[in-house]
Amino acid sequence: MGMQALERRLERMVVGVFSRGSRTNIRPIELGRRLVREMDDQRSIDVHGRRVVPNHFSVQLSQRDFDSFADIDEVLRTELVEAAREYARSEGYHFLGPLSVELVVDEEQKPGRFDVAATLRQAVDGAPRPSTLVLPSGEHVPLTDATVTVGRLSESTIALNDQNVSRRHAEIRPNRQHYVVVDLGSTNGTMVNGVRIHGETVLSDGDIISFGSTYVRFEAS
Repeated sequence: MGMQALERRLERMVVGVFSRGSRTNIRPIELGRRLVREMDDQRSIDVHGRRVVPNHFSVQLSQRDFDSFADIDEVLRTELVEAAREYARSEGYHFLGPLSVELVVDEEQKPGRFDVAATLRQAVDGAPRPSTLVLPSGEHVPLTDATVTVGRLSESTIALNDQNVSRRHAEIRPNRQHYVVVDLGSTNGTMVNGVRIHGETVLSDGDIISFGSTYVRFEAS
């Protein structure tokens, strides 16, 4: 189930922006499959009995292939991170720190070929990172005990210049050990992972929240 979701996610890139004028034979789905293979091969059991897997992946490419990915570098890395996160969630894997993917040049790599170096990286100083909302710009909005407001109003915590977003669209609130998203009767509604919500909805790591045409990712601590 996890692999199928990963493949569907990355195939969308092939039929989308990636397919237009690509100068490399390496497909995003190949990178995604290699990432999850590294997770499967390098999984281990920590002191709490959890299955822990690498959370940092360095994709080593030839200069030509690296240059070919330049225009979609940010989108590609984001999609690979989300695909890996979905796969880990489906397999019950845990990460010791933030999940990240980087593309690097390997001068000895031949065009059309690549390697992936996967490593376990703990959060800095072992301190837990706060839950955050990741905006389309890549900016992180840390979540605290305060309610986060979302809407077109300038005083909103997350003010969105999106005509499909209502003036007071939604709120994200702390609720015991979780965060919940609440739609405030917006015109176009609020969705979590493509499903329109009604009332409070508890957020899980990696959930994609859509307000109108704007998508935000929730990252749990």
